[in-house]
Amino acid sequence: MNISVEQIFYFIELLKTLSDYDFSDYSEKSFARRIERVLIDCRIDFDELIEKIKVDAAFLEKVVKLITVNTTELFRDPPIWQLLRFRILPRLDLQNKINIWHAGCSTGQEVYSMLILLSELGMLDKVNVFATDLNTDVLDIARKGVYKYRHNIEYLNNFNKVIRENPYNYEEYTEVPYSLYFDIDKLKDTISMKPLLTRKPIFMKHDLVCDGNIFQTKFDIIICRNVLIYFNTRLQNKTFEMFHQSLFKEGILILGVHESMLGPIANKFRKKGKFYTKADF
Repeated sequence: MNISVEQIFYFIELLKTLSDYDFSDYSEKSFARRIERVLIDCRIDFDELIEKIKVDAAFLEKVVKLITVNTTELFRDPPIWQLLRFRILPRLDLQNKINIWHAGCSTGQEVYSMLILLSELGMLDKVNVFATDLNTDVLDIARKGVYKYRHNIEYLNNFNKVIRENPYNYEEYTEVPYSLYFDIDKLKDTISMKPLLTRKPIFMKHDLVCDGNIFQTKFDIIICRNVLIYFNTRLQNKTFEMFHQSLFKEGILILGVHESMLGPIANKFRKKGKFYTKADF
């Protein structure tokens, strides 16, 4: 089932007419794949999709949620979290307040990863955490902090690598029990985050394409991982500029493993691995 360029443009323009959603600057190839997936999941063809969107606002919202990609995991890419633990977060410990924004937080596992890390460093009380996504369904999951055990069991090893081990001293190992931060119920197939974590973040619907910084504050750290790969270059650069303006001096931007910053916008940041520090001139 192949979607033509003309169909993509027509679909995007229709959404802009019927709603506040604007996918104009999304990557064409990835967007086509998403529409094709919607057609398969809903068992309809493109013309049926268009007609149903025109008359059913609830279906339009459902389609937008299906289009938005939502993949995340606990302590995804452990080396990044190890650098955060041993190199980045300790620099902020002298501050009275730390502001962190998880942009495109999906179902929230990375938000809780950060909170666990901050708790281990004794910094949880001084942090303000905002977590946003376009998809309200995944935000509901994130607020509850309850996940499938079988789906997440393999990621408990990530917890071990980040929280229990020290990559800079392999002889050091701290036996931090999972039960400090979440309850595992194998019979119910659940991993449930503890209240000390779930009560901390503020989850909000937010559209990176058009909403900008809605928080009335700047941030010490912005985490936006595996979101910008679905944007074209123009929208990526627009988002990077917004992040730059939203960071405090020397603030940190963290991208996904396969994401990078190219062109003139890169001059506004100092790059070290997947960490970008705001450069003020």
